[in-house]
This record gives sequence, structure tokens and C-alpha cells, in this order.
Amino acid sequence: MGPGDLGQILCGITLPKDPNLIVGAETCDDAGVYRLNDETALIQTLDFFTPIVDDPFSFGQIAAANALSDVYAMGGRPLLAMNILACPVKTMDISVFREVIRGGLNKVQEAGALLVGGHSIEDTELKYGLSVTGVVHPDHVLLNAGARPGDRLILTKPLGLGILSTAIKGNLAGPEVEARIVEVMVTLNRLASEIMQELRGRGEEVHACTDITGFGLLGHLSEMLLASGVAARIFGEQIPVLDGVRDFVDMGIIPEGAHVNRKHYATALMGRRSEQDSLEIILADPQTSGGLLIAASPRAAAAILLEMRTQGYPLACAEIGEIVTGAPGQIELV
Repeated sequence: MGPGDLGQILCGITLPKDPNLIVGAETCDDAGVYRLNDETALIQTLDFFTPIVDDPFSFGQIAAANALSDVYAMGGRPLLAMNILACPVKTMDISVFREVIRGGLNKVQEAGALLVGGHSIEDTELKYGLSVTGVVHPDHVLLNAGARPGDRLILTKPLGLGILSTAIKGNLAGPEVEARIVEVMVTLNRLASEIMQELRGRGEEVHACTDITGFGLLGHLSEMLLASGVAARIFGEQIPVLDGVRDFVDMGIIPEGAHVNRKHYATALMGRRSEQDSLEIILADPQTSGGLLIAASPRAAAAILLEMRTQGYPLACAEIGEIVTGAPGQIELV
């Protein structure tokens, strides 16, 4: 779930109301949340897409990690998953579809969830993803709203996945680049989510969270700020970026989605740099199975980063900015 075409389609349609619905389709949060009782709420999400790498097993892993991420962004624990598979049976062997499913199952099991079936259709293009059900305490749901002035912003994965994927499709990057982005995309956001909830259980202030996907850091941060009624200051030099990304941007290897995101969210960005500045493109780069963006007090943010390092988190993870008072949704790039 999140901002995008479905939200526009639902606009003008009256949806049923229920006092137990904690998060519904009206917001730009990552999943729906429904209170079952005072101790348990269900998280429900769904995501699927076409392949972004050639290896079917890796594609299944990436698609599953991406779908599971919505539950982690809400502070929840994945419980059940169901496959969504579109099969071009006239052009692909059934062994390809099995490998995709095996890849998905690999990540579902790593998440400690159960794969309980799903649905497949015949299509002209391969598509795969998951519907995921998770659980969370109703009082511990993390939203993309709630960020407060003084909070620090943490990003748990480096940017540039869309740009490097475009370079790979254009035969401009070798197998080592593909291996690197696969490593990033298949990494679950589980550890950061569990650390956040552990800290919250000890009374530490973790206020908001979302995951970075198709609208890039620029888009998803803007949504968080608008939902929270605050602004942000981003420190460009502290943003983790994958090796080689800036070189490809300078060569003009930029996915169309980055241009769309940049144009759509341009009014949110203050302190804009020259049109040739690669950083602005990188901020708008659409990510697949990107990291979490967390707004937390300085003390909680420091504790999150320390725990991530202590527990051996393998990817670049950094404090990239702070929440400030200002026009809601405004982002100052310094």
C-alpha cells in the first residue's frame, strides 16, 4: 500500500467505516491494520511486480522481501503469506515458476512466517508477489505520521537500486553489480523493526516509520512529513548510496520513475541544487525492497544505529537528517 494509483482510484469511493480499523485506505501508510482485541491487531498488505533481475530464485526473494517490508514498517511480525503469481505459460517453462516460488518461500521462512497457498493466473508477463498478514499490539502500531521536531531520521539501506537496475538492463553494469543490488534487495527489514519495537517497549521514543519503495526517499519522506505536519532537513553527504550510482547518473542512466518522482515532489524540496546534481536524482530514484525510514528521538536513533551495528547488520545504515518545524512536507537539502 502507499501513495499512488490505487489511492487515486479509491478517491470518491465511500469505504465502510469500522471503529476497529486502525489504519485504512484513506492514508498513505504501508498496510492496513485492524484491531482484533486489546492485545492483537492484524496487519494486511499486498505487493507484486514484474522481474527486475534475470535469476528467478532471486526475483522471488526480492518480491517476497518487498512485500514483507510493509509489515515491518508498521512495527509488526509477519504471520502468514500467500503467493500471487502470473504465469506466461506459453513462453516459459514451469521450472521458472517453481524457482520464483522457492525464492519467495526462502524469505517467508527467514521472516518466521508461513506460506499458506495463493493464486496463479495465465498472463503474457511474469509477475510475482505476496499477500502478507502480520500481527502487532494495537498500541504499538508504527505509522508514517507522528514524526516530531527534534527527531532524527535513519535510513536502513543505501539508495540507487533503480539506477543500477537500469544500468544492468542496458548492459552497462556487470554481474558483480547485479549481485550487489540483489544482496541489498533480499535483505529483510526485520532487524530494524524488531530493534524499534524493543526500544519502544522500554519507553524509548520511536515516532514514525515507512519503507522506501517506488516513490524514492524524496516521495516517501514527503508523505511522512505531510502526515506528521512537520518539515525536515536532509544532510546530503550522510545519505548512504551504492557504489557506482553517481557515475551512472552523470552518464544519464536514470530510470523514468526517478524523473517522474523528481517532478512530482519538486515543490517539496528546498535548497535545490543545479539540474545536473546527481544527489537530487538519487533521492527520487525508485527503490525495490528498499530500507526503512525511521523518525526517532536522538537517544532512540543512536540506540537503533548501535544495535544494528552490534548485531552485524550487513548494509549501510545511517542518520541522514532531522525533523524540524516548518511548512508540512517541506524538505531542506543541505
